[in-house]
This record gives sequence, C-alpha cells and structure tokens, in this order.
Amino acid sequence: MTLLVELLHSSPLFFVILCGIVGLMVGSFLNVVIHRLPIMMEREWRVQCAELNADAPSNNQSEQNQSSRYNLIIPRSACPHCAHPISALENIPILSYLFLRGTCRNCGAPISIRYPVVEALSGILSACAAWHFGYGMAAIAALLFVWTLIALTFIDFDTQLLPDDLTLPLLWLGLIFNLPGVFNIAGTFTDLTSAVIGAVIGYLALWSVYWLFKLATGKEGMGYGDFKLLAAIGAWLGWQLLPLVILLSSVVGAVVGITLMIVLRQERNVPIPFGPYLAGGGLIALFWGQPLTQAYLKLLAMP
Repeated sequence: MTLLVELLHSSPLFFVILCGIVGLMVGSFLNVVIHRLPIMMEREWRVQCAELNADAPSNNQSEQNQSSRYNLIIPRSACPHCAHPISALENIPILSYLFLRGTCRNCGAPISIRYPVVEALSGILSACAAWHFGYGMAAIAALLFVWTLIALTFIDFDTQLLPDDLTLPLLWLGLIFNLPGVFNIAGTFTDLTSAVIGAVIGYLALWSVYWLFKLATGKEGMGYGDFKLLAAIGAWLGWQLLPLVILLSSVVGAVVGITLMIVLRQERNVPIPFGPYLAGGGLIALFWGQPLTQAYLKLLAMP
C-alpha cells in the first residue's frame, strides 16, 4: 500500500492512467444508474400513490415487494430483448462492446452505442481530472463531481428529470469538500463562505427565472431539478464562477435548440432538458473556469 501511494505521488502519468481505468469501470456502473434510477423512482411513486389511494393491502404489498427486488444491484444486468444474463466478460468497458460488435451474444439484438459512449466519457473526464488536479483530495473530489454530472446528464436526456437522489448529495458533498477552506478547484481556493453563497445564488438565479417566465407566459420553463443542480454546482465551484456556468450553459443550450429546430425540424414547444447544459457548463468551469474568467475580464477592460 505504501509503495502504491509513493508511486501515485511520484508518477503523475501512472495516476492519470489509473484514474482513467477506474473511470471506465465507474462508467459501466453509471450506465446502470442512468437506466435503473428513473425506474426505481417510478416504482416508488406508484407505491406512494397506492398508499394515498388506500388500495387493497395485497396490491400495495405486491408493489413494495416488486420495488424491493429492483435496485442498482439486483437483479443482475441482462439483455432487454432475451433476458440473457450479462457475464463479467461481457461487461468489460468498451472492449466487450467491440468484441461483441455491438450485439447481444445470445440473441444478436443490437446494443445501444450509448453504453460505450458513457464509459468512454467517464474514463476520459476522469483522466482529465487526475491530470488537472494531480494526486490528492482535489482530484478525488473532482472525480465524484464528474461522475455525478455524467449520470445526471443522461438521465435528464432520457426522462427530463434530475433526481434528488443525485442532486442533493452532490450539493452537500460540495459544501463538505469546501468546509476546510483548502479545496483547490478551477485554479482557485473555494472556501465555505463562497460555497454557501454559490449554492444560494445558484438556486435563486434559476428560481427567479422560472417564476418570471411563468408570470409572463403562464407556462413552466424549467423544472425544480435545474435549480438544485445549479445550486450544487455553486456549492462546488463557488459563487464567483456561477456567471460563467450560466453563460456557457445558455449559449450551448441555445445553439443545440436552434440546431434541432433547423436540422430535425423540431417544434419550438418541444421541451429541451437544460440539465445537460448546466452540467457541461459546470465541467468547463471545473477545468478552465479561472482562465476563461480572466480572459473575459481582460476583454472588458480593453478600450
């Protein structure tokens, strides 16, 4: 163990490679979270609705039993087409997908390309976090931040939901890691005061936009999960980088929305999830927030 710690200290490249490999494995688990967590939430809602509607005890008990048998670990992962259990050799990140040529080994049904995409994205961003922060607590925290944002991004794409089971722990972790006042992130030290103010401003910023839009149009422009996600990002990065996160996410969201309307002829009233763009803005600020902010201030100072 001591030799491993010394190697991680002395060899930045080894630390980067190790984090990249761990990121690939975590990416495989994130695929499970992305797929199952919304289903678990739906089953829990059904149980709560059954309790509120005073259904027969037998029906309620059946829902509870069904829900208890389905979580992030149980049942074992299987092909959705033929229920073939996925073995360990069939679950190696990226390599198994390439070896199986993107099809189920048992029935030949196609496997979504998104599984290796999530694994690759997790591996690459994990390696980037290790390279950017180096061996230490900041890198470990950045990895947790990156992995949670990846899961939230794809869940929001699928369901337009940002589960409290992910956003709230992310918020509290951001405050905890910034509690000592020595957590170096985005090239600057974020203390607890900046983190708390960031969480408050992050939530209230989108909350205000939500209510202004609703009062003006009578429609809901975004969900409460977006408020909580930006609050969590503010808790991690501090209030100083929130303007950059909002700007980046708004620009990317506008570009993607216009592209979808032009290329895919998507109507304007079709809702577009905002969480992925907030996550993207948070990741950019995580790695390049300080240089981008300084460059922007220099542009403003130019005559």
